[in-house]
Amino acid sequence: MALFSQMVECSSCGKSIKYLQLDGGVCENCHSNQKQKDNESERLMLQSVNKILLTTAHTLQDIRVTKYLGVVSAEFAYGMNMFKDMFANVRNLVGGRSAAVEDTMRDSRETVMQELKREAHAKGANAVIAVDLDYTQLGAGGNMMVLVSASGTAVVIEE
Repeated sequence: MALFSQMVECSSCGKSIKYLQLDGGVCENCHSNQKQKDNESERLMLQSVNKILLTTAHTLQDIRVTKYLGVVSAEFAYGMNMFKDMFANVRNLVGGRSAAVEDTMRDSRETVMQELKREAHAKGANAVIAVDLDYTQLGAGGNMMVLVSASGTAVVIEE
């Protein structure tokens, strides 16, 4: 039982603590502070990502592209569950819109666009021009998936 009474130092602040109170080599207080810093940096990164301009246009009126950073792409495969697929087949027979399929397509598009922004952000871009979206159905019946892919050119534009 010597393990329970063994004292060690926090690798971050140097405070003496019991060995079992360590979480990743740091005391509980330092671990909590690190989590807050990580959450704050994630929030700031998301703010920066969300500011990235996406456009299908190849040129921007009255905005100068100062740097081309290359092609970025994102893919998202979304499984259509059996019930959505079944209701879509009924709608196909009797006509009308399928809200379930429309919602799935909208969610897929929004997700792939967010991923495209993340890819551009990682390259240092503040815009993506010439964005192209493609939709593909994979499988059939109760095993249907929708693949949404997006690509474009990551650029830096004058702000």
